[in-house]
Amino acid sequence: MKDLNKRIYIGVDGGGTQCRVRIRDGRGHVLAEATGGAANVRLGQDFVWANISAAIDDALQTAGLPRGVLTAASAGFGLAGVLKPEDCAGIAVRGDAFASLKISSDAHAACLGAFGGEDGAIQIIGTGNSSYAVIDGIGIPRGGWGFALAERASGAALGRDALLAALQAHDGFAVQTPFTRALIDHFGAPVDIVDWSERATPRDFAALAPMVFAFVKKDDAVAVALANRLASDCAFYVDGLIALGAPQICLLGGLAHLVRPLLPARLSTFIAEPRGDALDGALLLARQGRVEASHDAEEAGS
Repeated sequence: MKDLNKRIYIGVDGGGTQCRVRIRDGRGHVLAEATGGAANVRLGQDFVWANISAAIDDALQTAGLPRGVLTAASAGFGLAGVLKPEDCAGIAVRGDAFASLKISSDAHAACLGAFGGEDGAIQIIGTGNSSYAVIDGIGIPRGGWGFALAERASGAALGRDALLAALQAHDGFAVQTPFTRALIDHFGAPVDIVDWSERATPRDFAALAPMVFAFVKKDDAVAVALANRLASDCAFYVDGLIALGAPQICLLGGLAHLVRPLLPARLSTFIAEPRGDALDGALLLARQGRVEASHDAEEAGS
């Protein structure tokens, strides 16, 4: 090997759509990055491991490193779908491929990355919604229970609420605006919305979010009300993180930059820019150097 300061570190951020891999040397220099297939453990741990392994191989190839270096590598995996240790037991047993392996939830890794391993919290506002805090070095998850359970503060919830507003306007129970008419025209007719909703996924609902914000720019009354409700729901969770004792909160996810300007001014002193990303958090896990997987009481460490 070239000068890698004795050991390399591999971070994996595994989500429901793809996984990302970053390799650093012992001095913190990035050697390579790669992406691979989905890595939510609830998709099947053999399937997830195959995707992670392939992405690691791609990163090693980019870095010009043989696969044999893995036995001297410390790895950290932040994976979606991890709620308890047994959720990733089938992946943890592959830890013998590395010098050490630590696995956590993706939210835990993201929070570590956002605050460099120090205390803080994240509020994710993407397709879904979840909150996570690290207080006194202990990870505390909140929310993220899924779209089916009346989720709030997410792209999927925004799309669902937008469709309801459009249908209510069509029925004469609420005011019609260019946005409500455009949303129904997007599907063709109200009955087409019903047919679509019966097979739609949370991601499908979230795909309507850009349309809402496009009409916010046009000052459409219904679109503005929907955006403000989304921000109010986000503030509800941010307040909960503050109550837990989080000194600062980073907003993450695809809608974070759109929601942040709409939050109450009183929250501005608590909102911070992330120092790093989920891969940086996974690399912090790697430096902890032990096999572990948990959700309800995760040790942050660094």
